[in-house]
Amino acid sequence: MVVNARNLKRKEKVTKPDLKVVEKSKVLTKPYNDIDLNRWKEYSHIKTDTLWEFPARLKENGHSYDYHGNYIPQIAQQLYERFTKKNDIVLDLFFGSGTSGIEALNMNRRCIGVELKQELVDYVSEKFTKKELVTDVNIICGDSASENISEKIQARLDILGREKAQFLILHPPYDDIIKFSDKKEDLSNCSSTEEFYDLFEKVARNGFDKLEKGRFAALIIGDKYAKGTYYPLSFGCMERMNKAGFKTKAIIVKDIQGNEKAKGKDAQLWRYRALYGGFYIFKHEYIMVFQKP
Repeated sequence: MVVNARNLKRKEKVTKPDLKVVEKSKVLTKPYNDIDLNRWKEYSHIKTDTLWEFPARLKENGHSYDYHGNYIPQIAQQLYERFTKKNDIVLDLFFGSGTSGIEALNMNRRCIGVELKQELVDYVSEKFTKKELVTDVNIICGDSASENISEKIQARLDILGREKAQFLILHPPYDDIIKFSDKKEDLSNCSSTEEFYDLFEKVARNGFDKLEKGRFAALIIGDKYAKGTYYPLSFGCMERMNKAGFKTKAIIVKDIQGNEKAKGKDAQLWRYRALYGGFYIFKHEYIMVFQKP
């Protein structure tokens, strides 16, 4: 049988689909996460819209509601899977009760946390093993707005073998709504909202300095009413994040109903106050996502 050029061309056409199958089987990911975009339909649990609703706070896998003002673990789960890779380092400059560190361990990430109160650092440290406190979760007692915190963070990054962090979380006090300590460095003790913004910007700049280029940051914050006036803390802090060098990527509205301790009889009291004072009761907070150019 004579094989002519026409037959050769037909054979080539038959083999091309097989090559495409091989190409499609390759993993396609972004530099900042492990999501395989060739299998994107399998990630239906990852939120891509700007309204987040969670029926209740998770109280498992090391999490508990043992400290007022901590954010719910589901936020960390969503942000970590979307903006980090396994073994990446999360930097949390308002570490609090350790939600960021606990979920980092659960999801095979690592975490460096900065917390102002030594007693809280001691308490939270008990949630981790001595080995984890060296290899996976490093907690620094310090002021996140100070000039010398950068050096302390860098020392921990060196221990973990990275030059910069790969994700930044900022969950500051909502101005003076809740007093977290008697320390003057505490953002909840600022004499004015403008001072709160100024101190927050210093924290944001420290975070910007320690974040890897091209990587992401998240700000978790709500607004406040005081003396008959509405204060949009979220957008004020967003402006300061932009001044620090971050580029705004998303503004997510999160429903806080069901994620807080039950208010019981206070719910009706707040309804009366709202009707009397001409304001509305908060049922949401914001998660703002930024990127370091």
